[in-house]
This record gives sequence, structure tokens and C-alpha cells, in this order.
Amino acid sequence: MNPLRWSFRVSLLAGFLACAGLIGFALYAQYVLQMDPCPLCILQRVAFIALGVVFLIGGLHAPRGGGRWVYVGLLLLVALAGIGIAARHLWIQSLPPGQVPSCGAPLGYLLETRASNGGLVGVLLKVLSGSGECAAVQPILGLSMPWWSLIWFVLLGAWAVLAGARRPAGARR
Repeated sequence: MNPLRWSFRVSLLAGFLACAGLIGFALYAQYVLQMDPCPLCILQRVAFIALGVVFLIGGLHAPRGGGRWVYVGLLLLVALAGIGIAARHLWIQSLPPGQVPSCGAPLGYLLETRASNGGLVGVLLKVLSGSGECAAVQPILGLSMPWWSLIWFVLLGAWAVLAGARRPAGARR
């Protein structure tokens, strides 16, 4: 039961399960540990959900040949977006207290008033600029949530590449 020998389908479905588990833990942290997510945390959740959806669709479809690389490319694209969001979050957390941006409006309000905030792109730019609540560090096993997100985005992106690079069981060597 070596994970490095799993089929493309099983590998992608395992990636989906990992993403589902990460979202499950994020909800546990929010509702049980009372760690309210900041706007950047919510964007990272969206990236994990998108990653999970692509893993699931790719696992159910399980194309052969070059079609596999379409899914790997999509997975890498989403993982890189998640890495960027997590890195931005870590940068905001590293700022000295006097340089942290002030707290902005909650994400729900920004989305409700998106027309006056420049549409979805304007809201996204405001969220990525960060706010005071994004600078709060609440460690889990010694690392903040964005560190864990960054690690998992890298691992899941690498997992997708390994799954795509693996030769099918019946292929010639």
C-alpha cells in the first residue's frame, strides 16, 4: 500500500480527502477553538475548496495520457494561488505592530457592498491588502494557520505533480 504507487485516480481522490480534512479542521478551529477567520484565512479556505474540487473531478474523470496534465496544471495553478495568499498573510503577520494595516470592514460587508467597492476585483484587492485581524497569530502546534496553509499548499501541489508524473501500471518502461 505504497502511496507512491497509487493510480492517478486514487492519488487525486486522496488529495480531495486531504482538502476535505483541512476544511474540516478549519471549521473545527472556527467553531470549537473559537479562532475566527480573517479575510485572508477565508481566501485560503476558498483555495483549499477549489483545490479539492479539482482533485475530485480529476479523480472521478481519471483521464489517460496528456489529459492528466490538464488536471495537474489546474491543481498547480490553484496551489500557487493559495501559496501566494498564505505568503501574503505571513508577511502581514511579520510586520511590527505599528505598521500593521488598520482593521477593515468584514468580508461579508465588503461582498454585500461590492458595487461601491469596485466589484469583486476591488473587494479582492482590499482583502489582499490585509487588515489588523490578519496580523493576529494564534499558533497551532507551534505554527500559525497561514504557515500550515502554506505547507499544505506546497505538499498538495507536489502531490499533484507526482500523481501526473507516475506511469500507469500497464505502461512500458
